[in-house]
Amino acid sequence: MMMKLTRPLVLTLGFVGMGSTFVPLPSPHNRQAMMKTAISLQYDSTGGAMLPGVDEKTDMNQYNLDYESSVEEWTANVLPKTLLQEEGIYLGVKDKKNLFVDTLTFVVSRNGGLGLELLEIAGGREDGVGITIVSGLVAGGNSIDSGILPGDSIVSIQVEGKDNDTTASTECLGYDLTIDSILSLPPDGEKVIIKVKRVRRKPKVDVVLQYPPDSGEEDQYLELFAGENLRRAMLVRGVRLNDALALRFDSGGTGDCGSEGTCATCVVGIMQGGHLMNPMGIQEEQILVNNPRWRMACKTLVGYGAREGKMIIRVNPRQWNDR
Repeated sequence: MMMKLTRPLVLTLGFVGMGSTFVPLPSPHNRQAMMKTAISLQYDSTGGAMLPGVDEKTDMNQYNLDYESSVEEWTANVLPKTLLQEEGIYLGVKDKKNLFVDTLTFVVSRNGGLGLELLEIAGGREDGVGITIVSGLVAGGNSIDSGILPGDSIVSIQVEGKDNDTTASTECLGYDLTIDSILSLPPDGEKVIIKVKRVRRKPKVDVVLQYPPDSGEEDQYLELFAGENLRRAMLVRGVRLNDALALRFDSGGTGDCGSEGTCATCVVGIMQGGHLMNPMGIQEEQILVNNPRWRMACKTLVGYGAREGKMIIRVNPRQWNDR
């Protein structure tokens, strides 16, 4: 469910001279409290955790949306409880097909002001629900080189204390509740861990499918998202994979192995863009040892490591004379 929120507002957050008294705030997310203790956030200034192969060397910032586009895309969604999250209101994007919400964490010194300008792009509700984003960074503030960018939305701030850590949750809150939550943090602690969400576009891979000359079929052009399984993506788009001339590598029988990576009937020839795939597993490497250009589509992920580019793939490579 998408919530309609309105009312823009720009103010500056200095993070200086905060009081030490914590007053629990009512939660519009049906959570028991917005403050939690003894919670440790994992540092991740790269993001892209949902994309296979992404590590600290990956430049995920190349997929950031510009500030104006981010403002237009942010939305709030009411989501039910799942195994991965509690029921509540969470940030989302309007264009779910081409964009995604990434999560990053940054460590900022508490010696001085954070220097964050906040903008409430949606709000005005009695329950305090809204969307507040970073609209700018103040020169000289501790956030200027932190990695936080205009367009990000702060979802939590954690203060590392000597005895425990204290966290304020601010996801999908209007400006007033965001400020109240932050100001309720204890004054001690040298470091602040800021968790933000950021709008990014999904990396894409352009794929040219070539069919055997005798098939009479023309090349087919596909646009796949990074991290997609090649076999699944091709089948969804109506591409026939199982080679009629293929002999099962395993114990035999008819049909395929159901993506177990044992029959080798879904192999494809990679003519260009091999660097855009995930590394071979030991079993796949052993099965295809005599065909270095071949990959099992069921075990292949395109755009591995959030890489973009072009791939040329031959369907049913056994039917090509130059194999």
